[in-house]
Amino acid sequence: MALLELRKIAKNFGAIRALDEVDLRVEPGQVLGLMGDNGAGKSTLVKIIAGNFRATSGAIMLNDEEVHFHRPIEARKNGIEVVYQDLALCDNLTAAANVFLGRELKRKIGPLRILNYSAMYARAGALFGELKSETRPRDLVRQMSGGQRQAVAIARARLTDSQIVLMDEPTAAISVRQVVEVLDLIRRLRDQNVAVLLVSHRMPDVFAVADRIMVMRRGRKVADKAISDSSPEEVTGLITGAIEAA
Repeated sequence: MALLELRKIAKNFGAIRALDEVDLRVEPGQVLGLMGDNGAGKSTLVKIIAGNFRATSGAIMLNDEEVHFHRPIEARKNGIEVVYQDLALCDNLTAAANVFLGRELKRKIGPLRILNYSAMYARAGALFGELKSETRPRDLVRQMSGGQRQAVAIARARLTDSQIVLMDEPTAAISVRQVVEVLDLIRRLRDQNVAVLLVSHRMPDVFAVADRIMVMRRGRKVADKAISDSSPEEVTGLITGAIEAA
């Protein structure tokens, strides 16, 4: 059974048709690589799943039940989290503070409610442990590598035991060593039975961790197949239009 299924999702922006009846399926513990050139519709599709946009037509199914997201918080309550390319982290705060930003734990002292730092440090440390990251809860984000920053963003996404994590270009603009760290983090999510939708322009990264690959061109899906049944050459042809569909 599919954890998330999109059925004939279309999205119009005025006279522009950004998505043309796109279908998508992802199962628990599966990494789906989503590829396509700029303007292919990848970001629009992710924003519809995340509740930023509403589809013009089509249906979103979660565990075989149709859902309607009007705001990102509604998608989050249904177990869908997004790790955006810019990560949206506060450099002046600790890793733990970023993980709990907007969802801080508090404890009561008499009539007062104060931040429960010890509980947040413990929970953040446990999340980093699950991800096998060297990131420490008290580390300042501004002192972190790109891979450690990704660990903080992913830990924040896992705070609510998310079922689906959407990742937008997580390996862009980081070093080769840090790319390895991020790919390992994606594997850790898969090992925890989390479904990952990986949007990336980096073909080696997608072929390294994805179970399936979906290619989009001009708002339409042109391929959706097991990664073992495709190749970088085929995907390049699908992206450029040299291959019409696969």
